[in-house]
Amino acid sequence: MAASSRAQVLRLYRALLRESQRFSGYNYRTYAIRRIRDAFRENKNIKDSEKIEELVNKAKANLEVVRRQVTIGQLYSTQKLVIESPGNT
Repeated sequence: MAASSRAQVLRLYRALLRESQRFSGYNYRTYAIRRIRDAFRENKNIKDSEKIEELVNKAKANLEVVRRQVTIGQLYSTQKLVIESPGNT
């Protein structure tokens, strides 16, 4: 993988994780973060540049979905779960 491609993938990974942290719901937030980490780990050894490009494009599309869902989720407030209470960390 070229250095620029690697840097692009890392930026995309960080952006996905950062955006997923904005989910207001605990379950959505933890699921999104876990799924992102698992997907990147699963594909970390791919060397084929066409496959990498395909996965990068898919991740960009997923980033837009996450952004949209975070925005929609912020429109509807919910109560925090017990696990999210400050004393339960």
